[in-house]
Formats: sequence, C-alpha cells, structure tokens
Amino acid sequence: MPSFRSPPRIAGVHRSLRRRPDGGAVVAVVVRGRPWPAVLADMIEGVVATNHLIGADADAARTVLWAAVGEQAVVAA
Repeated sequence: MPSFRSPPRIAGVHRSLRRRPDGGAVVAVVVRGRPWPAVLADMIEGVVATNHLIGADADAARTVLWAAVGEQAVVAA
C-alpha cells in the first residue's frame, strides 16, 4: 500500500508516483481545484500502479477500491 501526499513535486501533473529505496511508494495527487471523483480516481490508479497490477488483476482491484469508497463519497463531494 502506498502512502499519499499532496501536491505532487512535479509541476503540471495531477498525479505522480515515487518509489522509495525501502520498497515503499508515495502517490502524490493534486486535490485543490479538482472534482473529488477525479482525485479518487487518481488515488485508486496510484494503488494499481504501485502494486504493478495489470489486466484482470488491475480491473478487480479497481472494482474493490471503488466499492470501498462507495457511491456516497463520490456524490457527496
């Protein structure tokens, strides 16, 4: 599981991924001025990328993570 921070250190990007020497990863996401569903999508994609998931495994992870967030969290923001 990555850690998260905001904003990314790289100017002009909405999401970045930095791998640490200890094997961990940091996903940085722009939050301010963006629709909440876009922020959630970047966080979920950060988890998928951090774990090197592709194909059916990536799709299954996205499904579980979106379900965990729940429709109310997406709509309420």
